[in-house]
Amino acid sequence: MFKEEREDLQFDWNMIGNIGEGRPNLGNTMDVSVYRLMQFTLRDVLIKNYDAETADRIFYEAGRHAGKEFCKELITRQDNFNEFVVELQELLKTLKIGILRIEEADLDKMIFTLTVAEDLDCSGLPASDETICTYDEGFISGLLGQYTGKDFTAKEIDCWCSGDRVCRFKAEAVA
Repeated sequence: MFKEEREDLQFDWNMIGNIGEGRPNLGNTMDVSVYRLMQFTLRDVLIKNYDAETADRIFYEAGRHAGKEFCKELITRQDNFNEFVVELQELLKTLKIGILRIEEADLDKMIFTLTVAEDLDCSGLPASDETICTYDEGFISGLLGQYTGKDFTAKEIDCWCSGDRVCRFKAEAVA
């Protein structure tokens, strides 16, 4: 499925497979700790083999790609920002990714501040000196980029791990 080396990304939503068919007894849910086990061991190996900056760049890029694909495949309300946000909030909550809230939205300048409570990546982790939701930064930039047709950057400005009880992100279109 991913054996050859290549320059471009090859993900297709069909790669997720038919979970209902493949997991008739276990279904489509799993414990958050299993997701975090994969995420943090993968990041650890990337840091060991490269460095923390490279690991973060890879996580951001993967998150961006996932956000674009998520938006293309699952979001149906593409013509109205408020409807887009409501559908996105419902999806993120239903899929147990987190609880999204838009704090500020400047549609003219394409600058947004949003929070994610009960974030899949970090809520409940011990406090540290860093924000850790790099994958989420990429995911948000991919979602907004796919929705608007513009390139976006997103940066986590508050995190559960840095003492906040929500993750807060600033996202803006790249000029």
